[in-house]
Amino acid sequence: MAMFRFARSHMGTVSVLLTSLATSACTSTSSTMPSSSNSVDALQLTASSAPIAGGGALRVVKDLPAPQNTQNGSEQPLSPNDVLEVNVFQVDNLNRTVQVDSNGQISLPLIGTVSAAGKTVRQLEQEIETSYGAKYLQSPDVSIFVKESVGQRITVDGEVNKAGIFPVSSNSSLIDAIALASGFNNVGDAKKVFVYRNFGPNTLVANYNVEDIRAGKSRNPRIYGGDKVVVFASKSKIAMNNLKDALGVASSAARIAVIPGL
Repeated sequence: MAMFRFARSHMGTVSVLLTSLATSACTSTSSTMPSSSNSVDALQLTASSAPIAGGGALRVVKDLPAPQNTQNGSEQPLSPNDVLEVNVFQVDNLNRTVQVDSNGQISLPLIGTVSAAGKTVRQLEQEIETSYGAKYLQSPDVSIFVKESVGQRITVDGEVNKAGIFPVSSNSSLIDAIALASGFNNVGDAKKVFVYRNFGPNTLVANYNVEDIRAGKSRNPRIYGGDKVVVFASKSKIAMNNLKDALGVASSAARIAVIPGL
């Protein structure tokens, strides 16, 4: 009998909770998404830019441009810790496998230290050819192969099933990035996918609607090494999960109430 009184007294509380959560779920659905698919309410920014560490700014844009110094996205700039194979045609003793150091430099025979980070492979090839040609070789032909690229990695974080750092190819897209993270988790909002990209001293961020991309309503943007993809939670999905949990509590309390003999 005491158990029955316990269940009956708590059913009232559960009922109030269910009503509250149901109301929350309904209002969340209409208020979660802003009027514009590129709004940044999830970033809690009140202006188009905000200062960040290092003296740059976080700038909100409708669509992200290709990173700087990539020939409009056709080439990937070199990064510290990239491993390069440098070959000088018909001069085998100048061939080297080198790693870009933390200062963005490599060291080569005869010409010494060369700045590499931030340059494309072609730019670095031309610079090394110029240095060798100035004093040591006639019409040198230098080719560089990127053996390991730290810069060709992205970070996927937030409401995904498998957050982490992933390697990407030269033609990877946002849909590819989401797939690498095994898709959205049970509260991930496909309409609130934010991509952050370094652009000079600043960081640019844009909001992409993956639902529209999958439906063919929006283009599938390219993702570049160094990008950070963050998926935000859906308020309505969180409210619905809370509602399901509360229904489970109510169901358990009801089963207790009808146990024979109590």
